[in-house]
Amino acid sequence: MNRELVINVTPSEISIALCEDKVLVELSKEQCQTGFAVGDIYLGKVRKIMPGLNAAFVNIGHEKDAFIHYLDLGSQFQSLQKIVDSRQPGRRGVKVETMKLEPNIEKTGKLASYIQPGQTVMVQVAKEAISTKGPRLTADISLAGRNVVLVPFTNKVSISQKIRSNEVKKRLRRIATNVLPKNFGVIIRTAAAEAHDADIEQDILSLVERWNQAVGNIRKNQAPALLMSEMSRANTIIRDSLNSTFSQITVDDEAMYREIKNYIKIIDPQLEKIVKLYNGTVPIFDNFDISKQIKSLFAKYVSLKRGAYLIIEHTEAMNVIDVNSGNRTKAEVNQEETAMTVNLAAAAEIARQLRLRDLGGIVIVDFIDLHKAQNRQLLYEEMQKLMASDKAKHTILPLSKFGLMQITRQRVRPVAVQDVTDVCPTCNGSGRIEPTVLLDRKIENQIQFLTQDRGVGHICLRVSPYVASYLCKGLISLRLKWMWRYRAMIRIVADQSLGMVDVKYLDKSGSLLIE
Repeated sequence: MNRELVINVTPSEISIALCEDKVLVELSKEQCQTGFAVGDIYLGKVRKIMPGLNAAFVNIGHEKDAFIHYLDLGSQFQSLQKIVDSRQPGRRGVKVETMKLEPNIEKTGKLASYIQPGQTVMVQVAKEAISTKGPRLTADISLAGRNVVLVPFTNKVSISQKIRSNEVKKRLRRIATNVLPKNFGVIIRTAAAEAHDADIEQDILSLVERWNQAVGNIRKNQAPALLMSEMSRANTIIRDSLNSTFSQITVDDEAMYREIKNYIKIIDPQLEKIVKLYNGTVPIFDNFDISKQIKSLFAKYVSLKRGAYLIIEHTEAMNVIDVNSGNRTKAEVNQEETAMTVNLAAAAEIARQLRLRDLGGIVIVDFIDLHKAQNRQLLYEEMQKLMASDKAKHTILPLSKFGLMQITRQRVRPVAVQDVTDVCPTCNGSGRIEPTVLLDRKIENQIQFLTQDRGVGHICLRVSPYVASYLCKGLISLRLKWMWRYRAMIRIVADQSLGMVDVKYLDKSGSLLIE
């Protein structure tokens, strides 16, 4: 399997597409400079205790207060709070390595016994703000690296269950024990099994240094404040997924290209050569046929082979997927065999759609009815195999007597489909747009304004492929006429993600000239 990472960088967001054998399987969108990402560590101030929920609302600077439950405090919350309190002005700081750990908090205790309104706490974002809810927090802080996850306030070394060899386990445990400072533990990840000893040691030491920097920032800031930011989403995907199956990582932004290349140079120098800088005139997602896949794969109706299709409905409470055979049943004699074939094809697509749309919470799948118990069991087992590569925690239940399969899947970020199924910005949901025959006149008016009023000498027009063809057709095209008339360099770029009458006016650096 060949895996590619294609990264599109704009001033407002970074879009990251993960493709397997040229097929889009994951799409992530990261808003620039919005913060509050999973893994970020904050210094927060407790706003309100909710005794009925055994939880509290914490101000970390987000527009909505973040939420922390008693069970998210972690067993060593008192030790963490001791560190935070010791870093307040006028007090001598305590180090994790030299301190005596406090007793574990009770599993069935009350949050109000440990937290009071106005108290300053050190917390980590466990789940991003979704819909009307603020971020979900945890005080059981951990720092993830490529080979290990560092866990302060414990001396335990845990090893991934996927590592089976006892010899490898002994080697990894020995490496971690020799390097770890006192009162620090680690969870050794699966990737460490093939890593060199020096790489694992360096990973642990760098995470300890990051922890020390985060703790050191407590004294420099007043709550609410960001103490340590998780690395960019692109680097996070690379950290968790990079292996020999990656054939290429392509980026269309030079700064991001250098950042990724430097990061890979540290974690796996042999793979540095797979990072490429894209300089083409066609948008990067169009060039790699990702724009078309996004439009087809994020639709309500998803086509399968031979006329079958899925209908995917998203609600606040759950996601519902209906499997339809289309017109196949009319042509097939064996109904059970036909239903099984369609269901197996649908299962493969559903497993991909869950990753692609990052659907979380409860997912109900209405498969075509199967009468044989062995077929229902086979479909259940196949779904488990297909979902095995999904890194999000999930649980799959066998088919019910109504033919429904229930899946729960961890959700830590907003559903990706919401970002691509918004109200149409062209018609604002009215279903009507301005006359297309007036589009060239509208564009020319904007060019006249930019060149004569603002003195712009270079304009890049991003338009739909149809409009681009119209503006560039003929020996003396409209583009050439405008260049002569307004004495400016005008470049036309076709962008499949834009609507028929959408136009973006950019300068040389790619920044918008007109908002």
